[in-house]
Amino acid sequence: MPNAPSLDEVLSYFETLSNWGRWGADDQLGAINLISPAKRREAAALVTEGITVSCAWDINSVTAHDPSYRRPQRIMLGTGEDLQDPATGDRWGFAWEFLGLIYHGFAVTHLDSLAHVFWDKKMYNGVPAEHVASEKGAQDYAISVLGQGVNSRGVLLDVAATKGKDWLDADETVFPEDLEAAEQRQGVQVSEGDILLLRTGHARKRRVPKDQRGDESGIPSWQAACLPWLHARGVAMIGSDTANDVAPQQYEGMENPVHLVGVTAMGLWLIDNCDLEALHEACEAQQRWAFQLTIAPLRWLGATGCPVNPIAVF
Repeated sequence: MPNAPSLDEVLSYFETLSNWGRWGADDQLGAINLISPAKRREAAALVTEGITVSCAWDINSVTAHDPSYRRPQRIMLGTGEDLQDPATGDRWGFAWEFLGLIYHGFAVTHLDSLAHVFWDKKMYNGVPAEHVASEKGAQDYAISVLGQGVNSRGVLLDVAATKGKDWLDADETVFPEDLEAAEQRQGVQVSEGDILLLRTGHARKRRVPKDQRGDESGIPSWQAACLPWLHARGVAMIGSDTANDVAPQQYEGMENPVHLVGVTAMGLWLIDNCDLEALHEACEAQQRWAFQLTIAPLRWLGATGCPVNPIAVF
């Protein structure tokens, strides 16, 4: 296994990998700027079969599928249960409900905006952390800045399959060497403006009975050593079938380095908790690991992220 960078080296990434000022002092998009019109046209040209694949988990307000699941609320305010007989009453009716959930965490597939993470009381581009406040929410980098949607070439790097595993071991870390091994096996190369999805097999593990899962003391994901690799390749957004950081934490005093450096220094948007099993099967069937990927976040002013349903199109 390659050597992990030291804490001091990871801390240096805040400077060496910084995109602050790269797209101007008032930039709201961060690494999304790397998705050019030409990149979108390239992604569109990948659609040859018309096959669509969701990369999200169902949101379930009835049963919890994960110990960390803070159950979403669905409160029915109108149903079809108490309608009158059409012969004696109105013939019409409608259903409506209140929906509410905490999506940040380890269960719901969601997109983190650049307002979600702080380091030294600052967000991306040096914006003060106080710009996320209780009344107005995120005054910069709210999820609504992606109101036109995100469309680019998506690439799945299937590290679990490359290693010949159903899923990576608990707290196993993925290094740049693993990403490049997956590229070589799959015949694909990550390039500027891509949305890169990492499959660890964790979604498959979540589906099997607990007595068949083995060690659950940790969660695999990107090692912080991947951050310079992602920066050098010009990746616009990353996602994984985990929350994009290894658990338990590897660096004392610096939890979630991929979130902290990726979001605050690089302006990298993160999709947490994807379900990549159907995508894995589609890529194996098609024998190609690049596709058009579309994400349409809610235009929710002030929100630091939102649940999303990334759609891969082949």
